[in-house]
Amino acid sequence: MWNKELEVAKKASIEAGERIMEIYGTEFDVEYKEDKSPLTAADKASNAVIVAALREAFPDYAILSEEEKDSKERLSNDLCFVVDPLDGTKEFLKRNGQFTVNIALAHKHRTVMGVIYVPVTGELFYASEGDGSFLKTSDGTVTKLSVSNNTDKSDLSAVVSGSHPCEEMEDMIKRYDIKKLVRMGSSLKGCLVAKGEADIYFRHNPTMEWDTAAMQCIVEEAGGIFKQMDDTDMLYNREDSLNAKGFYAINKEENRLR
Repeated sequence: MWNKELEVAKKASIEAGERIMEIYGTEFDVEYKEDKSPLTAADKASNAVIVAALREAFPDYAILSEEEKDSKERLSNDLCFVVDPLDGTKEFLKRNGQFTVNIALAHKHRTVMGVIYVPVTGELFYASEGDGSFLKTSDGTVTKLSVSNNTDKSDLSAVVSGSHPCEEMEDMIKRYDIKKLVRMGSSLKGCLVAKGEADIYFRHNPTMEWDTAAMQCIVEEAGGIFKQMDDTDMLYNREDSLNAKGFYAINKEENRLR
């Protein structure tokens, strides 16, 4: 149903990733926004590529982007692209490769299409409502994604943020004696759940709509569960774009840890 939107988003994410990589290897300046988060030329260049592509193909759709001035007119539009042109700017600054380009589409506040591109590896994760979740690698191989079936709480694998410490998550790791841990940045954490390489990802800290929209679609279409920490649905194209309640991405309901 969302084939055109998906193809445009995939192409735009790759082009944006190419612009990011052109800047990645240079000595770039870093600005800091009001919330103290970093902003680079790569964020701006990626945003320009994506927004131009989406506006040309879908002039009637709204766009909510981290690096675009927000217009509340989007609230009256049933269709809204939700964009993070460079998710993991802190990872970009560390030059550890753990950053992504995130493009999602929300229809009547539900995420129905998601694309996550990893510029350093050339991996393209994508999903659309009812069509499944996929990974296309740099050599062109396409694999259908599926979450793991593991529900053994003594053998859970968890992915946690590498740049945003979370006391509640560290307590949970100790409480359940979780030994299989991967710490990394950006929406890649959700992609590991979708790939079946991690069973759980709990995020108690606040995030923004553009951090989660693409990831949620990819996790859900891979058979996973993605909810707010109070177990309610995560909605998009809201007046307040802060994901204040936190969220979790898990493979099975049995692994809803508390």
